[in-house]
Amino acid sequence: MSCSMTTPYPQVFMVDNNRDPPSSVHPPDLVPCWMFPPAQERVRRRREKGWPCQGGLLLAVLFVLLLVFAALGLGALQIHRLQMELATVQQEISTQNGGPVLQKQVGLQEAERAREETDERPAAHVIAGSKQDGSQKTLRWEPQAGRAFTMGGVVYRAGELQVNHTGLYQVYSRVEYFIKDCSPTDWVVHTVLLRRPGHSKDLVLMQAHREGYCRSSKDRQLWSSGSHLGSVHQLQRDDRIYVNVSRPDMISHNHNGNFFGLYKI
Repeated sequence: MSCSMTTPYPQVFMVDNNRDPPSSVHPPDLVPCWMFPPAQERVRRRREKGWPCQGGLLLAVLFVLLLVFAALGLGALQIHRLQMELATVQQEISTQNGGPVLQKQVGLQEAERAREETDERPAAHVIAGSKQDGSQKTLRWEPQAGRAFTMGGVVYRAGELQVNHTGLYQVYSRVEYFIKDCSPTDWVVHTVLLRRPGHSKDLVLMQAHREGYCRSSKDRQLWSSGSHLGSVHQLQRDDRIYVNVSRPDMISHNHNGNFFGLYKI
């Protein structure tokens, strides 16, 4: 009988059949080799050697899981911080809502007002005064009373409107006559003239000739008539515009019926 102590497989017992055992000798009891203490000891040692590898793998898995949970926690904390910052910014914007827009609107209004004050369009409108000299053909006007005004560099002086900006201007004038003891052959002339520096003679801008405005009558009646002039003219700096009438003694004192003005186009 032979038994190998190094193989884990079931042992094989060899029996010599060529020799007959003595009748007096009994064959020994056969015991499997793997039941011997050395075989059991080897199995135990192999198991003990496998435990450290399994324990290291378990620790590695736990470490990876800890890293994953830590990364998730940091991400959630960062998201919460961003949400808090966004809420703070929104609250600041809501408390200051309309502030920049209002400041911008106020700035635009101030700029527009300053532009209007510094860049007024030249214009003037003067009306008939209460005192009119019937001997002077050049009419005198009131530049400040009622609806009269001058602006944009236009200056009124002794019946004349002086412009200080070159350009196209709309010039207009209206006069109203009150006439007594007139005849059908009477006539009146309404003229707007230009006085320009460097010119010896004044220029006629507009003129109206009116006749036949009344009929002969035995009764002394009051007749009224009007004349209106208006057109566009190219004026130069320091030009002066004035109004002449042939019969200043017939001009009424009605400021709604007698006026003179201009404005830059």
